[in-house]
Amino acid sequence: MSSSLGPRGNMTVPYQLVRDTFTMAFVKNLIVVLVWLILSYINGTLVATFFKHQAFYEDPRYILFIHMVINDAIQLTVTITLFVLSYIFYKINVSFCCFFILVAVFTTRNTPVNLASMAIERYIAICKPLRHNQICTVRRTHMVIGLIWFISVAPDITDLFVTLATESLSFFHESVFCLRPNVFKDPILAYKRQVFDILYFSSVFLVLVFTYLKILFAARALSTEKMSAQKARNTILLHGAQLAMCMLSYISPSVEIMLHFIFPGRILQIRYANYLIVYILPRFLSPIIYGVRDKKFRRHLQMHLLSYRCRNIVKKVASTNDL
Repeated sequence: MSSSLGPRGNMTVPYQLVRDTFTMAFVKNLIVVLVWLILSYINGTLVATFFKHQAFYEDPRYILFIHMVINDAIQLTVTITLFVLSYIFYKINVSFCCFFILVAVFTTRNTPVNLASMAIERYIAICKPLRHNQICTVRRTHMVIGLIWFISVAPDITDLFVTLATESLSFFHESVFCLRPNVFKDPILAYKRQVFDILYFSSVFLVLVFTYLKILFAARALSTEKMSAQKARNTILLHGAQLAMCMLSYISPSVEIMLHFIFPGRILQIRYANYLIVYILPRFLSPIIYGVRDKKFRRHLQMHLLSYRCRNIVKKVASTNDL
């Protein structure tokens, strides 16, 4: 079986028809599916906790957080679906491939922009606390989420329009190995992606640095707010770590090429390790940042899990009594 790549699909390593053994393919897919099941359970629990408590509906911080959790869940589901399909069918219909690739790209781009929005919200909460409730309203937060999607979708939807204009309709009925360069073939699209990659991540990086420094200075100036400022600063540092992991998806093709020449006989292992590190590992950080570290959310999460266990116990006791 052939190894699949991540949603960016800008791999420039030669596409040899290299196959895994059945055992290796089974193990790789088993690991990926198990990771997806674990993360889906975690993300599902976080989403259920959010929607069960009205207090989170009115807090822009948690609205942005749950948006990122849902976005990451969609991204993870799409990329793992592509991974598994590449082993089962190898090639899929171009139209379906376009849909999978575009959804994966949109959700991948969403993450860094969402991180920047969350960092700005923390900056306003710490550095402008008296104006926080006026600036960060629920309505404006929903508008920001709409803007995040527009910023993420607008640059890459043009790939589809260019492909529709340059390819014949019969091309969309063909089957291909689902990689971005195999579907969106025009060379100018690759240069456009590079420009937007640099623009997106340099902008988000500057936002994180700016908010971190502002909160750092606020923590020194306001002794009464040192604890909350320190927590906000640590949160932005975690956002920075998450951004750094997201940025790996943009340098991973070059790293993969280099490793391919250093270890020419281990291309499948390199691709698989790259997929786990670049596209799956960063998805573990979102639940940690707010689901575990945040006291308010952690308390409600524990209550939700406890009530779920209690309901299960009651159901078991009731079923036993019926017998």
